[in-house]
Amino acid sequence: MTSRKGFTPAPEREFELTPRKRDSRLVRGFTLIEILIVVAIIGILASVVLVGLGPVQRRGRDARRISDLRNIQTGLELYYNKNGFYPSASGDWVAALKTVVPNIPKDPNNTTYFYGTDAGATSYVVGAKLEEPETPAFNDAPASPLYGVNCGKASAIYCVQL
Repeated sequence: MTSRKGFTPAPEREFELTPRKRDSRLVRGFTLIEILIVVAIIGILASVVLVGLGPVQRRGRDARRISDLRNIQTGLELYYNKNGFYPSASGDWVAALKTVVPNIPKDPNNTTYFYGTDAGATSYVVGAKLEEPETPAFNDAPASPLYGVNCGKASAIYCVQL
């Protein structure tokens, strides 16, 4: 072989016909199968947790409704002390109540609270439809129709009255 001036031929390399083994220290990361299995497990666990939270969330909303009824009851008493009677159930009782209490609580699911008065507007009942009909709160609540509000466990309407 003749060499040209300034040219150095490259050494001949031997080519292997068998693939080289990977150095296990250089291989890093997860395979696609491993990642898919982890994602599937996380998905299953997330669905179990979300299904389990449903009853807890309903009980929490019911507790808020009961608390709201107590706050409305306090507002009704303030209205009575100012006016000598309770707001009429036939009119907009919420607007009337806002004259003494500017922030009337709203139901967590944006449903309306029930309200009724006797003929002389000297007694009232206020109620909320609960999501959990087996709640222990029904044990100390009135359980019959009062002033047009169907209170009780059968209708799932929890009421407070004066």
